[in-house]
Amino acid sequence: MRRFDLTESSRTIAGVLLFLLPVQFMMALMVGAAMAPGYSINTNAISDLGVIGATAWLFNGSLFLAGLLNIISGYLLYRFYGRGWIFPLFALAGIGALGAAVFTLAIPGIHGLFALMAFIFFNIQAIAGATLVRGPIRAIAIIAGVLGLVFLVTHAASDFGIMNLYGPIGHGGSERMIVYPALFWLAGFGGYLMAPVTGKR
Repeated sequence: MRRFDLTESSRTIAGVLLFLLPVQFMMALMVGAAMAPGYSINTNAISDLGVIGATAWLFNGSLFLAGLLNIISGYLLYRFYGRGWIFPLFALAGIGALGAAVFTLAIPGIHGLFALMAFIFFNIQAIAGATLVRGPIRAIAIIAGVLGLVFLVTHAASDFGIMNLYGPIGHGGSERMIVYPALFWLAGFGGYLMAPVTGKR
């Protein structure tokens, strides 16, 4: 009997939710960038989509959903694996996304704090998630999280004028390199969780 006497469905549901999280959010980013007048993925911030009239509902709704799915998934994974760090870490990342959706770029100070929270904890979540998997996906988890954090540091250095490290991908591309690795990891992790369990966890 597993700890907390849970069935396999907890793991599977978490996998479905974590797969849907990046899929729906990245689709919203793609559609939003195509819809927003004059929007450039090179120069515009991701969160600009949350204050442009044509795309605000799409971006903010999708970001809010991403945060909610992450929190629910973290709870399910905590119940399944029984490791105390899982839910707090997933909750912190999810709260960052929820806060950034509610407090849009129209309130830059508060939005920036929540966005930073999401940037940090989604990538730490990927690194920590390596302890929950086996095989090559463990290395992928670590690489994804480290890559996102490296770009977070270089992005912050560029934003604060310490040095220009955006390179040819620009501000928008640099910000996406903070976000995309963790999203790709979540999609892979979700698929991993949906697969039948074999052997010991």
